[in-house]
Amino acid sequence: MEKVKYLILGAGPAGLTFANMLKRKGEDSFLVLEKEKEAGGLCRSVMVDGSPLDIGGGHFLDVRRPKVCEFLFDFLPEEEWELFRRDSRICLESAVVGHPLEANIWQFPLEEQVEYLSSIAKAGCNSGEPVPARFVEWIIWKLGQKIADDYMLPYNQKMFADELDTLGIYWLDKLPDVSFEDTLRSCLARKPFGSQPGHASFYYPKKYGYGEVWKRMAEAVAPKIVYGCEAEEIDCTPSGHGTPAKSNGVEVCPAKAVKTKSGQIFMADKIITTIPWASFSRIAGMPKELFSPIKDLKSSAVEIRYVPENLDTQAHWLYVPDLKTPYHRILVRHNFCRESRGHWLETRAERTAMFSPEDENYRYLNAYAYPLNTMGKPKIVEKLLDFGRENQIYGLGRWGEHSHYNSDVVVERAMELAEKMA
Repeated sequence: MEKVKYLILGAGPAGLTFANMLKRKGEDSFLVLEKEKEAGGLCRSVMVDGSPLDIGGGHFLDVRRPKVCEFLFDFLPEEEWELFRRDSRICLESAVVGHPLEANIWQFPLEEQVEYLSSIAKAGCNSGEPVPARFVEWIIWKLGQKIADDYMLPYNQKMFADELDTLGIYWLDKLPDVSFEDTLRSCLARKPFGSQPGHASFYYPKKYGYGEVWKRMAEAVAPKIVYGCEAEEIDCTPSGHGTPAKSNGVEVCPAKAVKTKSGQIFMADKIITTIPWASFSRIAGMPKELFSPIKDLKSSAVEIRYVPENLDTQAHWLYVPDLKTPYHRILVRHNFCRESRGHWLETRAERTAMFSPEDENYRYLNAYAYPLNTMGKPKIVEKLLDFGRENQIYGLGRWGEHSHYNSDVVVERAMELAEKMA
């Protein structure tokens, strides 16, 4: 049985950032447990067909957080990255247009522009209707019926869930904000107006996949990472006898225990979990009325499938809302990864059966890809994280906080937490 001050669950961007921040601050009493044989989590890369392939889907380093970029450049220097201006497009039946659609309606024929503009003008946000609480209604309210029907609703159905009405609206700050006036102005000037989406400018390694930076971060704390070690249970009770670790708000047992699937036990003063809460079979000391709702935290599984053919496009990635097509997004590898060829497809697990049986190129299934932003999620997560903090268990990152964070946000939050705790 090993005892440390900090026990970090998961060697993805969140866990690796936190571990390296501890090292920088001179803290040596920490361990990282990683269930896979290599680090990187959803941002791992493997060599396929002579070039790197990002098996967790499309991940890029956004330029908008300079401190994050500076931190990562310490491991993979800036000269080893290439800077891109984002080129993403939407493949509709009538045309291939830039993203976001509402800023690029000017790329359609004139008659179709009029149809889109008329629909947006009638949207609830422009006619004074109150803000809806559910995703489907909000999309129609914000963007109009035509954009909803042609793109937003089928695309999100393919990406997240068939039951879109289960989703809330609290996460929609990820969407670019383009007003009706911006849309009209873009049609007149024939160029986009309004706020642009995330990754408007981004870095990608020149010679490697995105996983290279996390590989190097893992190497920097290599003696502190235990691979092939999957956390299964957390015990935050004194002596493991079922009594809560907090009594009248006072911590009575600072040490927490993590049990792995192989039966190993690790003790720690503080646990930093970056893995899905739903993956724990037991959290001793957590009230049943809190542990049970954890199973209601929904997520989607996504398969990455490699296709060796190059595509005739300059785009970095393409969105595909057509429900008859299995995949929802194409990552055009040869347009951002030097000396590579081909592309890869992202497909929600439930839709992979739509592929032809003979299509058997490299593929990888991410059991946990996207947290689903269901209506009841914020309250569950708030109570979960509050309980954790009270018991020195800290949820961090996309899965520790069950939030659809991009990697740059994950790194930032890990840096901030380490600054507060160390």
